[in-house]
Amino acid sequence: MGTGVQSYISYRVITKTNLPEFEGGEKIVIRRYSDFEWLHDRLAEKFKGIFIPPLPEKNAVEKFRFSKEFIELRRQALDLFVNRTASHPELKQSEDLRTFLQADEEKMDRARSYESGMFKKPGDFLQMFKDVQSKVSDVVLGKEKPVEESTPEYEKLKHYIFELENHLAEAQKQAYRLVKRHRELGQSLADFGKAIKLLGACEGDSLEKVFSEVGSKSEMLSIKLQREADNLLFNFEEPLKDYVRAVQSIKATMLDRANAFRQHFDLDQERKYKELNLEKLKFMNPEKFSESEVEFSELKAASEEATKRYEHIVSVMNDELARFQEQKTADIGLAFHEFAKGQAKLAKDIADAWRSVLPKLEACSTS
Repeated sequence: MGTGVQSYISYRVITKTNLPEFEGGEKIVIRRYSDFEWLHDRLAEKFKGIFIPPLPEKNAVEKFRFSKEFIELRRQALDLFVNRTASHPELKQSEDLRTFLQADEEKMDRARSYESGMFKKPGDFLQMFKDVQSKVSDVVLGKEKPVEESTPEYEKLKHYIFELENHLAEAQKQAYRLVKRHRELGQSLADFGKAIKLLGACEGDSLEKVFSEVGSKSEMLSIKLQREADNLLFNFEEPLKDYVRAVQSIKATMLDRANAFRQHFDLDQERKYKELNLEKLKFMNPEKFSESEVEFSELKAASEEATKRYEHIVSVMNDELARFQEQKTADIGLAFHEFAKGQAKLAKDIADAWRSVLPKLEACSTS
C-alpha cells in the first residue's frame, strides 16, 4: 500500500477459535509489520523468562522489499510467529495477543500509541537517561563491577547457546549457498539447452533431432532445479534461519535473567549492609533507629521481591528450554528430511533424463 518510500505491505490475519475470551468464532484483521513488532515487544516486556517467538528481520534491501520471494518469506515467518505465540501455554493468555488478533485498525493504533509511552512526561525520560548515564559512568570509572551469575550449570547452558548459534548460522549460510548453486546450475542448463538446440538446427539431419531432445531435457531439468532451489529456500534454509533468530531470542531472555540477578544481588548486599547499621543505631542513636527501621523494612521487601523475580525467571527458563529442545528436534529433523527427500528426487530426475537420451547419443557416436 502507498507509493514510494511511504509504501508498505499489509497482512490479513485470520483467527478461528471457540475460546470464550475471543469475540466470535472467526475474525479477520489487517496488520502491518510494525503491529507484529508491537506485539513481540509487549510480550517480551511482560513475560520475563519466556522465549518470545522471533520475528523476521525488519530491514531489507529496497529493491527486494516487494519481490514475491521476500514477501512470501516474511509472510511465512510472521505466520510462524503468530501461531507459536497462540499455541504457547502462557503467551496465548496475553491480553495484547487478543488485541492484536481482534482489534480494528483504529483501536490497534490507539493501543500502540498508548503502550509505546507517548503519554509519558518528558521528565521521566530525563530521569531515566540520568540513571543510565550514572550507572554506565560507575562501571567505566571502576566504581562498580558488574556482577554475573556463575554456576557450573548456567555456564554450561551459556556455552551451549553460543555454540548452537554459531553452528546454526554456519549451516544456514551453507544452505543459502546450496540454493544459489541450484539456481545457477538451473540457469546454466537453460542456456545450454537453447545453445544445443541451435547447434542441432545448424547441423541438420539426425543430429538435429538428437540435439533437440538433449536441449529439451536440459530445459526440463533447469525447471526442476529452480523448483528445488525454491524448496530448499522455504523448507530448509529458512527454517535454519528461523532457529538462528530463535537462539537470539533465548539470548535476550538470558539478558533479562542477568539483569534480574544483578538487581537481586545488589539489593541483597544493600540489605545486609543496612541490617548491620541498624543494629548499631539501636544502641548508638535510638532516635534515628525508628526512621531507619522503616527504611530497612522497605528495602527488605524490595530485596525479597527482586529475589522472587530472579527465581521466577530461572524456573520459567528451565521449562522453556525443555520445550525449545523438543520443538527444535522436531523442526530441524523435518527440515533435513525435506532436504534429503528433495535431493533424492532431483538426483533421480536428473539420472532418468540423461539415461533416456543415452541410446540415441550412442547411436550417433557409432554411425
